[in-house]
Amino acid sequence: MLDCTISDYSYLEHDSGIIYSRIGKFCAVAALVQINALNHPMERVSQHKITYRPNEYFLHKSLDTEFRAQRIAHGVTIGHDVWVGHGAIVLPGVTIGDGAVIAAGAVVTKPVEDYTIVAGVPAVKLRDRFPEPIKRRIQALAWWDWPHERLADAVEDMGRLGVEAFLEKWGE
Repeated sequence: MLDCTISDYSYLEHDSGIIYSRIGKFCAVAALVQINALNHPMERVSQHKITYRPNEYFLHKSLDTEFRAQRIAHGVTIGHDVWVGHGAIVLPGVTIGDGAVIAAGAVVTKPVEDYTIVAGVPAVKLRDRFPEPIKRRIQALAWWDWPHERLADAVEDMGRLGVEAFLEKWGE
């Protein structure tokens, strides 16, 4: 991990790589996932990192700070409560909305809307997790921002109640 922010309760499983990214709360990132799988400079005579990180090969050579700045500017942003499946790849500059599901093995090349399930190479929308009114109610509830004590009180209902029943019981 390099230059990343991973928020409360989120986790990455083994052998996942992440760089220049921001991950929201309660995200589940499976094994072998690559978030912000960086591109190489294809327009140069060589795509090898020797052209942008020559300091690793030659004394007194400098890192290509302009190329690094381009990579940083194209970071990945992942919302809250996102599940990224085993072996998925998220390319630079992508934003993934709250509650989204990225299927195992998917290659995400463009933004993913809130509460959308995507799969494939390149990833395409399979379906919404919930109807639009339910999505809005979950986001308004923003349960991911609750204090730890309130989460502890609600966690059993999260696991046993349907979405609408949970929203009725815990909604503001």
